[in-house]
Amino acid sequence: MSAGSSRILVPVGESSTFRNTVAYALREARTGATEGDEQATVHFVYPARWRTVDGGSLDDTETASDLLERVQVWAEEDLDYDEEGEPPVEIETAIVGADRYLFSPGDFAAILVEYAHRTGLDRVVVDPEFQPGGSAPMLRPFEVELSRSDLSVEEAPVERQTTRTRLVSRATVSKGLATFGATYAFYLVIGGHLTTFNLVTGGLTALLATIAFSNITFVTSPSPRRTTLRILRMGLFVPYLVWEITKANIAIAYIILHPDLPIDPEMRRFRAAVWGGLPVTTLANSITLTPGTLTVDIGRDGLDIHTLTDDARDDLAAGSLERAVRFVYYGRSGARIPTPTERGSISLLGPDGEPIAEPTEDAE
Repeated sequence: MSAGSSRILVPVGESSTFRNTVAYALREARTGATEGDEQATVHFVYPARWRTVDGGSLDDTETASDLLERVQVWAEEDLDYDEEGEPPVEIETAIVGADRYLFSPGDFAAILVEYAHRTGLDRVVVDPEFQPGGSAPMLRPFEVELSRSDLSVEEAPVERQTTRTRLVSRATVSKGLATFGATYAFYLVIGGHLTTFNLVTGGLTALLATIAFSNITFVTSPSPRRTTLRILRMGLFVPYLVWEITKANIAIAYIILHPDLPIDPEMRRFRAAVWGGLPVTTLANSITLTPGTLTVDIGRDGLDIHTLTDDARDDLAAGSLERAVRFVYYGRSGARIPTPTERGSISLLGPDGEPIAEPTEDAE
């Protein structure tokens, strides 16, 4: 495969070097078109970190849309500066992966490779500061996963700015305060006593954790208003979860004591209407904490859940726990999304881990 191909895909993400990466991709596309006879095409693609449900999204997509609009403007500016007679460059922008859970570098790479194959692209130019997982350092494994495909993969040779963090940055301060507060509170809770020793060592531990991890703990800067609302809603969620766990324990105790042990275990795939690391983790752990259901795996297509009884599957299909988690993270509007049954988002899994058609009531 020619490294000088004029059909280029550029993963989009906010960074200090992305503007120069756009310019480099356009130059490379034109160079490839000049040397060959292909149409110069550059697709700027934003891997979504949210889930789309019923044609809409609970997450705010303004960040992605704004960035893609800026990319379009940058591209048009760069192309306007070129001399007449240069090959034209077709510019496309897209958001991909809104119907999947994207966690690992392989997930992000797979969705981009699929897009490239679908649109006839054969070359990927990666911004050297692109982070598919938000702020988590996933660039190197992401590039390794991309290189396993039949696409030509390269990092844009653009000059990087210093990576030292500015302590006066509003984003850095908000992340640092949130990390420090959460770590300090957790330390004091574990310590059990508000002694001078615990207060001092807790403060030092929280300070070290803030310095080391604040920039990778949060994908975006914490919003005081949003965080406060989520904490308040979590205060309502915890008693509800305890009640659900209590009911499920009673149901499982009845099954254990029943002479016939009436169980009917099955694996189900649940395409939940939540996205992002913390909401998905909350839902997965809540399902696991409720006896009768166990989250076995989280993949691009949803959560694989082991269900022990028909009642457990009915509760999962009713979506009450999913609705409660959505309420915590997205507010009342998130709680109004249709149930998993109404969305058709739960499927039976076969022995090979693939969805299979469920038998109809009339089947014999």
